[in-house]
Amino acid sequence: MIDLHCHILPGIDDGAATMQSSLQIAREAVAAGVETIAATPHVRADYPTSAQTIERSVVATADAFKAHRIPLEIISGAEHDLHFLSSLGDGELARLGLGGNPRLLLLEFPYVGWPSALATTLADLRTRGLTVVLAHPERNAEVQAGPARLAPLVEAGTLVQLTAASIVGTLGASVRAAAFDLLDLQLAHLVAGDVHSAGSRVTRGELCAALGSEPLVEWLTQEVPAAALRSAALPERPQRRRRGSWSARRLFFRAN
Repeated sequence: MIDLHCHILPGIDDGAATMQSSLQIAREAVAAGVETIAATPHVRADYPTSAQTIERSVVATADAFKAHRIPLEIISGAEHDLHFLSSLGDGELARLGLGGNPRLLLLEFPYVGWPSALATTLADLRTRGLTVVLAHPERNAEVQAGPARLAPLVEAGTLVQLTAASIVGTLGASVRAAAFDLLDLQLAHLVAGDVHSAGSRVTRGELCAALGSEPLVEWLTQEVPAAALRSAALPERPQRRRRGSWSARRLFFRAN
């Protein structure tokens, strides 16, 4: 698996506090089936982390993985705040691209409210040749109430990333139902961990059990992330199960 959202760098944001914590997150990622992980610390007003700081920490963390014989590739990135983007110059923004791709950005969807500047910001980024991966919108109540609101953004080229814990139900029934809604509507493209600490990693097996489709899990966690990192066309989405089956799951999730 390729995990394009993880707060694994030590002492930079609200993720791993120490290198020991980073190493434990890495070990759990490998055990869960992850081979490549993107370090995506927050870049926002309360964590105005520079590209240089992230780059240096990625190198140091990679060296620590090697020293401890952890077979995990770590690549650079950042989780951008919608309102903080305007404070970053083009050069800095390019260095903060997801997986080292200057044309790919991970943008955090807020947990509360529908951001009024979202469509305008995404359109501006597209005109600058950037593709946005929208992080965990299923955790937002506005999206839970109307997941189809994301359709115009997806049709315009935005990619949507779900959190693995959302799919297996760790984050609650409403979040899980919204994740399945987005999958059912074909408005989700990637699944990532968004892991901040040890003990919260979802395994590939757990995802397969929750989704009932190994090909879909492969598409969400390997094929699409790999294509996005190369700025390549997305592979064909695997055949999904019949709508009735997904609908029955959604009714169950919302009732429990």
